[in-house]
Amino acid sequence: MRLHLLKSKIHNAVVTSGDLEYEGSITIDSELLELAGMAPNEKVLCANNNNGARFETYIIEGKPGSREIQLNGAAARCALPGDEIIIMAFADFEVEEAQSFKPMILIVDKHNNPKRRHLVGEEEKPL
Repeated sequence: MRLHLLKSKIHNAVVTSGDLEYEGSITIDSELLELAGMAPNEKVLCANNNNGARFETYIIEGKPGSREIQLNGAAARCALPGDEIIIMAFADFEVEEAQSFKPMILIVDKHNNPKRRHLVGEEEKPL
């Protein structure tokens, strides 16, 4: 049996822009991707803290240091610039792996600057 578990998340990211004409996805600053342990083309689930919407899409790598969180295509209808979202990536694990795995949590401020990160259950580390 395999379990589908949270692998990492970017908590309280603020949407910076949207592009309805683009072919769908979420563009995320590459520095934030690295800190969160996420990768370009990875499937993510996003939850909008402002309106409760949840949507799936895939990651496009954004310019490092831009602090960009841009929703593209249909996803741009699910959150507006200024909305706060949680971006979650998942992975499949064998039961034995799942027992010891700890997801990475990246917490950002209102400008998408990384504030701190930690593995679930461990002490938060300021950045």
